[in-house]
Amino acid sequence: MARRKKGNPVHGWLILDKPLAATSTQALGAVKRIYEAQKAGHAGTLDPLATGILPIAFGEATKTVSFAMEGEKAYRFTVRWGEETNTDDAEGEATQRSDKRPARADIEAILPQFTGEILQRPPSFSAIKVAGNRAYDLARDGEIIELEPRLVVIEELHLVDMRDVDTAVFEAECGKGTYVRALARDMGRALGCYAHVVGLRRTRVGPFSEEDAVSLDELREARARENGGDIGQFLLPVEAALSDVPELVVSQQDATNLAMGRAVLIRGRDAPILEGPVFVTFKGCLVALGEIDKGALHPTRVFNLAG
Repeated sequence: MARRKKGNPVHGWLILDKPLAATSTQALGAVKRIYEAQKAGHAGTLDPLATGILPIAFGEATKTVSFAMEGEKAYRFTVRWGEETNTDDAEGEATQRSDKRPARADIEAILPQFTGEILQRPPSFSAIKVAGNRAYDLARDGEIIELEPRLVVIEELHLVDMRDVDTAVFEAECGKGTYVRALARDMGRALGCYAHVVGLRRTRVGPFSEEDAVSLDELREARARENGGDIGQFLLPVEAALSDVPELVVSQQDATNLAMGRAVLIRGRDAPILEGPVFVTFKGCLVALGEIDKGALHPTRVFNLAG
């Protein structure tokens, strides 16, 4: 006899506004406990000193996490000039200092260097694995870590405020794998004054924005209300992460075949997509993710949401 899973079979997305100082794993654990969910995962780690959008997938939504993680991300961050740290943020120890402070014109002049496709060396204190170990674990043990530069895409980078001579606020839109801490470090080097991040907020992950977000306090307050509150109101559907993927509606017979992992023919239908990925529904219920190839739909992920 199969062992019954602990918790509730919750399915969908919760867009958490992660609080300062909490790790992404801690935030995920707190949300999972509030919902008493059987299964949950997050889409994209946020540093403890960062706040903002941390999408959390419950149940069947975990099968769509890769789509959220591949999406473009947006950040608002504050850079302090005059000091570089070993972590590239305020948590680390100073490694370089300078009395020089950049003018607005100097800052704006270098922004094109950091826009588009650029090579970026990730911070030594990062979750990237080196010989099976996390880089931050090796760095904390005193090892000198020089990670290989990676090609990343920064779609937009704007200077939005200069509160004083020591700090500047930026907004950026970037692709997967971009480190804002490394961006601040490299801008400081380009300006000859050194720099590190002192404030970081993620404002968007793929289709998820601050408009969708809910705080841990709001969730706890809702949970504490009579009869456990209506915490289900904060959940988005599983397919919320698939906004850039075309939908294909199928018949009951095709839905049954797809649910069993069988390919189905789609020739002769009015579906406008002839090749590539789609998500499949029957009567508004998500059935599968699949790839269309030569007139046939091949399921790649099957969902168990019916009933």
